[in-house]
Amino acid sequence: MSTKPTNRNQIPAEFTWNLADLFASDDIWENKLSEVKNDLNKIIAFAGHLSDNAKTLLDFLKLQDEISLSMDQLGNYAYRKADEDTRNSVYQQMKNKFTSLAVEINQACAFEVPELLSIDEDTIEKFYKDMPELEHYRLALDRIRRQKEHILSKECEEILAATGMLRQAPDEIFSMLNDADMTFNDAIDSNGNKHPVTHGSFVPLLQSSDRTLRQSAFKSLYGEYKKFRNTSAAILNSQMKQLKFISDMRKYKSPLEASLDDTEVPTAIYHNLIKTVHANMSSLHDYVSLRKKLLGVDELHFYDMYTPIVADEDFKIPYEEAKKITLDALKPLGEDYISMLNEGFYNRWIDVYENIGKRSGAYSAGAYGVHPYVLLNYTDTLDDVFTLVHEMGHALHSYLSNKNQSVTYANYVIFVAEVASTCNESLLMQYLLKQTSDKKKRAYLINHFLEQFRGTLYRQTMFAEFELWCSEQVQNGHALTADSLDEKYAQLNRQYYGNDVHLDSEIALEWARIPHFYYDFYVYQYATGFSAAIALSQRILNEGKSAVEDYLKFLSGGCSTDPVSLLKQAGIDMDSPKPIENALQLFTSLIDELRELCK
Repeated sequence: MSTKPTNRNQIPAEFTWNLADLFASDDIWENKLSEVKNDLNKIIAFAGHLSDNAKTLLDFLKLQDEISLSMDQLGNYAYRKADEDTRNSVYQQMKNKFTSLAVEINQACAFEVPELLSIDEDTIEKFYKDMPELEHYRLALDRIRRQKEHILSKECEEILAATGMLRQAPDEIFSMLNDADMTFNDAIDSNGNKHPVTHGSFVPLLQSSDRTLRQSAFKSLYGEYKKFRNTSAAILNSQMKQLKFISDMRKYKSPLEASLDDTEVPTAIYHNLIKTVHANMSSLHDYVSLRKKLLGVDELHFYDMYTPIVADEDFKIPYEEAKKITLDALKPLGEDYISMLNEGFYNRWIDVYENIGKRSGAYSAGAYGVHPYVLLNYTDTLDDVFTLVHEMGHALHSYLSNKNQSVTYANYVIFVAEVASTCNESLLMQYLLKQTSDKKKRAYLINHFLEQFRGTLYRQTMFAEFELWCSEQVQNGHALTADSLDEKYAQLNRQYYGNDVHLDSEIALEWARIPHFYYDFYVYQYATGFSAAIALSQRILNEGKSAVEDYLKFLSGGCSTDPVSLLKQAGIDMDSPKPIENALQLFTSLIDELRELCK
């Protein structure tokens, strides 16, 4: 299969996801949307009555679950269709219809939280006794009631719900600018040949052994972002303002606290990550120094950071081979897990190749009552194999949680979202290392593992620190400008990567292309998740069946308890800096082994 971007209708069906499993046609989707709209009146009818009796409260919560299930499937179809080709106005409009309905539902439900908070403890306990079926919702109700100090009056909650569409605007504007409007000049290699630069091809081009091509791709991409730097700064500034608005309205100390409180994660974990990584910055500096030495360059640039140190080992892995490697590498997770993987591979859960207009990057989206959907932009690189196992880790986490939890508790929170995906990556790497004793291949793979540490633990922590700085600037009354963002981002790159890399002016613009800055303090969880995943993978390989059973229970847990407790059940304590420190110790030992292999 060619990896050159093509029109979607030219890609064979077996390499595309099957959205008919959600809705057989757009018309059926529209009919379902209308049905849910009609349910708005049912919701409104409960206003003022949640404290009447146990049955009324139970009926309302059941209705919410029904609507939640319908909205999950409606949203999946609309967003997946829109991502197939971001230029297609039909599906952009469909996505807007869904978003509008979601806002209407939030507005209609604005009475819920204030009314639930008004029920005193004696009455709510009586409700549980009167209607034992209500016990199912005790945890969900407790989660709402614990946030009492952050909940506003019914009228104010209605206003906040009505701002939903406005608050989504920064992310939507960024997506359209980044995915639909930006185009990049071709990169030129050392022989004068042209290479298309897209979001999907950029990193593979930076992995090339041709330094001229790497530099050309680097300058092409950031040259385009430079044209829009002021627009990008305005979008990011708006994102931080909307986070501050919600934080202020709900009386949190900061947007960070407001965002993490939704997932029951204390802010101390976020700050502990940054502090622990800062204490181990010398290891990254050591790796950068080794990279410079092994590449044999007088001056190391940021476009040299992705190319393999062992340049002769050029892995080209077609998608069919990638599936086989994935199945072999994840065998330690047991037959049931492998069976679910095969179901995903051969029942069209995955949208494999890039096409013109397709959303960049990769993701997994769980769909309750159906199956997950995975978006890739596969280009036959080793990194793409890691992306495949990563996203299938997400997919099977969703699949197991959806299968084992009711719709009330199926959605696991983002703090644990990256654990399953990066555990899969760790198992893949350790499988590949076991398959070879060849010094060059082993050095190549270790370098790839080191790049996972650099890209996931260090780089994502740097993103987390930058996002926190952006938020604090706006919180303290300072506007984010292109100049201030460039300056801070350049400073962080110098701090993290050290003096052995040349601080290319272009890298200061990287903040403008990171979609995760619109995900409300999401990125730190890549780093915490990576640390937890290293520990989990070691436990699975060393302890076998008992560790696998604990791990599968974790994957099946959804949000049936808080995320920190879920990980403790799997043997990982994220209250402690130890998982991060242990991961960074492994990083240091791998640097030492690579240095020996490359002597």
